Amino acid sequence: MMFHTGGGEAGGRPLVPVVAGIDVATAAVRVVCAGARGEVLAEGGAPLPDPVRGPGGRSEQDARSWWPATAQALRQATAALPGRGREVVAVAVSATSGTLVAADADGTPLGPALMYDDRRAADVNARAQELGGDRWRSLGLTVGPTAALGRLVWCVRNHPDTRHVLHTPEVLGHHLTGGPVAADWSHTLKTGYDPLAGEWAHEVFDALGVPPGLLPRVQPPGSQVGTVSPQTAAETGLPAGCRVRLGMTDGCAGQLATGAVAPGQFVGVLGTTYVLKGVARDLVTDPAGALYSHRHPDGWWLPGGASNTGGEALAAQAADQPAADRARRLAALDEAAEARGPASHVCYPLRREGERFPFVAGAARGFRTGPPEDGADRHRAVLEGVAFVERLALERVRDLGAEVTGPLHAAGGGSRSPLWNRIRATVLDRPLRVVERAETAFGAALLAAAGTLHPDLTTAAGEMTGPGRLVEPRREESAALDDSYGRFREELATRGWLP
Repeated sequence: MMFHTGGGEAGGRPLVPVVAGIDVATAAVRVVCAGARGEVLAEGGAPLPDPVRGPGGRSEQDARSWWPATAQALRQATAALPGRGREVVAVAVSATSGTLVAADADGTPLGPALMYDDRRAADVNARAQELGGDRWRSLGLTVGPTAALGRLVWCVRNHPDTRHVLHTPEVLGHHLTGGPVAADWSHTLKTGYDPLAGEWAHEVFDALGVPPGLLPRVQPPGSQVGTVSPQTAAETGLPAGCRVRLGMTDGCAGQLATGAVAPGQFVGVLGTTYVLKGVARDLVTDPAGALYSHRHPDGWWLPGGASNTGGEALAAQAADQPAADRARRLAALDEAAEARGPASHVCYPLRREGERFPFVAGAARGFRTGPPEDGADRHRAVLEGVAFVERLALERVRDLGAEVTGPLHAAGGGSRSPLWNRIRATVLDRPLRVVERAETAFGAALLAAAGTLHPDLTTAAGEMTGPGRLVEPRREESAALDDSYGRFREELATRGWLP
């Protein structure tokens, strides 16, 4: 058996073991408690203070707010369980990538957290890119202006009492266990950890004056790093002795929640922007820098990239309406666009300057190859244009050596549109698999379940995400959409944007 029950009964029945996933997002903490088959048995949530953004690209949040909000969300979730939390056997934490804070020897924050989008150390990151050039090239990484590495150096230089620089999960791990915990190799990737060599980029940190002792030890996601302390049990409703396991960044946890955990499986996340993430047996590097890889908990790799187009392209069509009216407006446009069939023209729905994936082109601009015939035609062309970006992205990862097999897993708000899913499946000539709980907190619960409720992550994902709903290509539209995709590629090439 991979679990213990946590003790006790509820209503005369033995307690069913449960795992808890914690998602610390920018605006709130969310908790999901799930059983071995993926059934969500309880949820909790609590708000976080808005980040404070200021001159020089500063973006800060009160790190002292994370634990009270997390404890509140845990209390809410555990109180809703039959055993009032006694059945929770493991917990894992996922958070935004690159958010960190300077802390003293006891793990107490010395100031506000520096958020994932904080740019105050852009100059340090540029220097770090030069110092570790060979290492970053071997990893297929670029140390960009918002990389957490520079913020770590800033903390050391500006907080003389710094004894630790902690990512969000390590701060919460200290509260959960009552002592320091290791970091995972997902949250530390943009802070300067090399998951290929299994070490920090020491040559970079030595040159930038960071003492080695400030860098946390790093272990694979899913590793057990302690157990819930009696004090924390009293505060949260979790049982003392509940296992604490390492999570992954929000994007990686969201991928796991779709069930895309084995080599060849990819997920298209259609939110405000479009993100493609998948699993590869070997490290995939992109000379253009459009794609980079996290490391899978089992040692494989998670290549992925994010486009500057996506669901945001629909915003202009109902931007001036309240949320409920906006949803009705987009649903009506979907209905009209489905009735009309393939668009009369090709659209690249880029609403900002520059593209970063599946190609890198700072000069890229959105375009249409002709005027829309009506509102339905305009809407349909946008849906098709994002699907064309998705197809180009899959072709790009295959060109770089990654295997893509089976249905494409679908996540994000855009996957709620049946029409958009059918267009995507038809353009890709492969089914889409849509699951119900493709969210960060559920992905963290999967990591808590691996080795606890199930022997490994692959088994946990297979048992807990379920079969999903398959969306098949619409064959009668395949020829028209293939022709439009060919014109889409030609337009990009003519403008000099494709490599």
